[in-house]
This record gives sequence, C-alpha cells and structure tokens, in this order.
Amino acid sequence: MTIEPKDSKVVLEAVQSAVKRYGASQDELIPILNDVNREVGYLPGEALDELSRLLKVPKSQLFSVASFYRMLSTKPRGKHVLQFCESAPCHVAGGREVWLAVKEALNIEENETTPDGKWTLITTSCLGVCGVGPVMMIDDDVIGNVDPKQVPAILAKYQ
Repeated sequence: MTIEPKDSKVVLEAVQSAVKRYGASQDELIPILNDVNREVGYLPGEALDELSRLLKVPKSQLFSVASFYRMLSTKPRGKHVLQFCESAPCHVAGGREVWLAVKEALNIEENETTPDGKWTLITTSCLGVCGVGPVMMIDDDVIGNVDPKQVPAILAKYQ
C-alpha cells in the first residue's frame, strides 16, 4: 500500500473549514496550516494554492512557513508520525540506542514513511521534556524514559 494524495474535495473542504474557524487573516496562518495539515495529513500544493487565494499571501510564503515547522509537512506522512528527540540530554540518557531500536523496528530511516503508510519517522531538536529523556512523540502522545527494549511494545499500541 502506498500513500495516495487526498481527494481535491477533501483538501478544499479542509482549507475552507480552517479559514472559517480562524478567519482569513495572515495572523492566523500557523493555526490554519496546522488544521489543514492535521485534517489532510500534509499540505499539498492544492491546499497552498487555495490558502494563497483566500489569505492573499504568496504561495512561496506559505511554502516557506510549511517547510520551516516540523509539525507541518508538504509531503504525505504516515498514519502515525513518530518524532524522536535528538537533543543532548536525550542522547546522554541513551537516546542513540533507542533511536537505533526505533529505526530497526520500523525498518525506515529518518524522514521516511513505511511502505504501508502507517509510520513516518522524523527527528526534532527538543520536545521540551528533557527530564524524562530519551523521549519520543507519537502523534500527540509524549513518551518519556524510553528504553530500547520498550520500543516494540510502544509501537504495537498504535497498530
């Protein structure tokens, strides 16, 4: 199974819903992009075109914002997004071993999506919970004090 682009109708409805929720204001750009990203799974060019039209913002500016923030993606992502903290505190607490266990369990590298479309693996510089490193975030769930042996059981919860 491969990740298919979303139907145009779904994309346009997500954009219009987000703009309706926050208003057609450039000040609300991040929440709007986040809502569309969450609803569609990523920010396809079609969504950026429509947002450019509705918000009167150049598409290049929208793409710049969308590609800057790790929570947003201009490429399709898996059903579950695993963000792994690669900060120094997590590394010192055993993050490298956990990282290797995650890559092995998913059989993908950083910034890749599993062939079945279930998982996307990305790194982040900090998740803000350094006291419980190593840390990873799956979708909206923060998981701390991760041991490499726990990785298969953690991932199994999301199957």
